[in-house]
Amino acid sequence: MVTGELRPQVDKVWDAFWSGGIANPVEVIEQITYLLFIRRLDELHTLAEKKAARTGQPIENPVFPEGLDDTARTPRPYTDLRWSVFTNFSPSEMFEVVAEYVFPFLRRLGAEGSSYARNMKDARFTIPTPALLTKVVDLLADIPMDDRDTKGDIYEYMLKKLATSGTNGQFRTARHVIQLMVDLTEPRIDDTIIDPAVGTAGFLVAAEEFLREHHADAWTDATFRAHFNNEMFTGFDSDAAMARIASMNMLLHGVENPTIERADSLSEGHPSEGVYSLVLANPPFAGSLDDETVAKDLQTAVKTRKTELLFLVLMIKLLKNGGRAAVIVPEGVLFGSSNAHKAVRKMLVEDQKLDAVIKLPSGTFKPYTGVSTAILLFTKTSSGGTHNVWFYDVRADGFTLDDKRTPIEATDYPDIVARWKTRDAEAERPRTAQSFLVPKQEIVDNAYDLSLNRYKELEIEEVEHRSPTEILNELDALEVEIQAGLARLREMLA
Repeated sequence: MVTGELRPQVDKVWDAFWSGGIANPVEVIEQITYLLFIRRLDELHTLAEKKAARTGQPIENPVFPEGLDDTARTPRPYTDLRWSVFTNFSPSEMFEVVAEYVFPFLRRLGAEGSSYARNMKDARFTIPTPALLTKVVDLLADIPMDDRDTKGDIYEYMLKKLATSGTNGQFRTARHVIQLMVDLTEPRIDDTIIDPAVGTAGFLVAAEEFLREHHADAWTDATFRAHFNNEMFTGFDSDAAMARIASMNMLLHGVENPTIERADSLSEGHPSEGVYSLVLANPPFAGSLDDETVAKDLQTAVKTRKTELLFLVLMIKLLKNGGRAAVIVPEGVLFGSSNAHKAVRKMLVEDQKLDAVIKLPSGTFKPYTGVSTAILLFTKTSSGGTHNVWFYDVRADGFTLDDKRTPIEATDYPDIVARWKTRDAEAERPRTAQSFLVPKQEIVDNAYDLSLNRYKELEIEEVEHRSPTEILNELDALEVEIQAGLARLREMLA
């Protein structure tokens, strides 16, 4: 989250755009994102140069090629397109380079016909004057970008300023929640991973980083590298700006040609069924859709307009048998009494293998929403397989549960991962514990209710109370002592 010195720095950039004549807040976000992306491309090229200097080898996959960019009327060296170079030009020359060379270069990045190319073809430079560009560039230069996800944090903060996050569902999932879900699902080198509500691609980036950390030796395999850079990662989002930001984010993290599409996952053109092995998502749950806009096969599976239920059905369809999912849902999905709610829960328990229900604290998504949420983990089998469902009651996630979400030491996340990996041993834990297993039949008997409170037992400490007569007698005795004391005081004052 944007805190400390970073917040006023972002505010200054935002104010500069508004005072410079750009009043559309979505346009402000896009232009800031482009400029940060351009800056990060230069940083990546610099890292590649340093590596080449250390090893004595040519630069591996340079961002900026050698020679001249001759796409405009007057050819310029590609080096002029680098942030560290053009920011030292005069305002008028910098404006010309960014408008006539840098942005066309961004539109050409990525493989021909790739989703990146499709998403970026509409990228436009709309900063109106050299003076505004110079001011914004100077302000952005002061924002530290060492943290891998600072750009996402900045975007999150700008969404808050837009005041659209609560109505459109466009808020980022906190990094620590994403990391928990990735750690629980443990992406594998043969996975095909999809987020059907991709946003800024936070889940896909975390999965990519998990693979780099836990499967470092896989990069020596050319087959894996081709899979990693092409088929492994897929994301869908109905917002064109989101698709562009996700494409840039994935490219910055070293994934050359992921599939990031601008499309409504719940419409007729939703992603292909039965081809993915891992779903990671926090889909929007901001309301209902019109029947006409929802794919007919989803409506056939469950008659509802609730986005959270439709996304769950979609995820089941997207997975191939043996595929697994970790998805955030509003708590109402766990106990809703409508026919659609019950049908979806029955589908998970009876037709697939429901593995876990992890109840998150009610403040997890503040300040955007106070809605209580949970993480569902399930495996697609198409033939059942639910025997016991693991429940975990998260009480602390490393942040305060108010709107400020200030970091604290208390967190259950390491314990969640540890217990998940040895969850068969949880059968012996009592229902009063923070985590426990519930047999499938008990869930069936409770009309497929998946709310933790339905199965958790409260441990009430037995307290032995004295009888009222004993207490009254004691009060009488005290009253006698008080009267005797008052009598002695009167004697002393007489």
